[in-house]
Amino acid sequence: MNSGPEGLRRQPRRTSSLFTAPPLAQQIALVSGANRGLGLEVVRQLAGTGMAVLLGSRNLTLGERTAQQLRRDGADVTAIQLDVTDQAGIEVAARYIENTYGRLDVLINNAGAYYDMGELPSSIDLDIVRGALETNLFGAWRLCEALLPLMRPFGFGRIVNVSSGCGSSAVEGECCPAYRVSKAALNTYTRTLAAELGGSGILVNAVCPGWTHTDMGGTGGRPVKESAQGVVWAACLPPKSSTTGGFFRDCQPIDW
Repeated sequence: MNSGPEGLRRQPRRTSSLFTAPPLAQQIALVSGANRGLGLEVVRQLAGTGMAVLLGSRNLTLGERTAQQLRRDGADVTAIQLDVTDQAGIEVAARYIENTYGRLDVLINNAGAYYDMGELPSSIDLDIVRGALETNLFGAWRLCEALLPLMRPFGFGRIVNVSSGCGSSAVEGECCPAYRVSKAALNTYTRTLAAELGGSGILVNAVCPGWTHTDMGGTGGRPVKESAQGVVWAACLPPKSSTTGGFFRDCQPIDW
């Protein structure tokens, strides 16, 4: 586990008796799947608010290389090893965050995979479906369960599940069945977790970034900088916001 650069800024702990939201510049954020593409841009934009951002990467060497580049630009970014399909690794990451910062304010469940274009629901190998669910649904579920104990005592938190419009029941189509089903399940998980956490100060929302020019999205999509803005918006909802259990694109509600 990487402990980050020398002189890592340790954020002040909040006591459970205060239940006050910290300003953005004192918040701690974790972004999964953040070594490249949308996740990396979300890290960059969150760091631009002054947050201390943990860049989750399956490959720690690549993650640290990316974090070093961001630190040279003045960002407070630390790479941590994070594979959302590895429960033991998630528990290690959670202990690191607790021991280093004492809390977590923002969780962005961005890690995603298995964009199975060309597959059909009647013939797809179910191992592909299992893989999509393992990363896109259970990965976010694992992280939420592991990291909510670092939010609950402080009465504040923002959880953003990066979803997709193709997971909406309002959108019909036969392509990408594994990806589509996994994102639809993630949407349902978002709503149920938001209902459980209602009134806790922890807001849970799903965000569709739209078709984006990334390795997974391919060419033709919009710039990653533009797509990341809606994710960052949900991560930075103000303290008194009641926006939870919603599905958004570009800061506007869309159909489940």
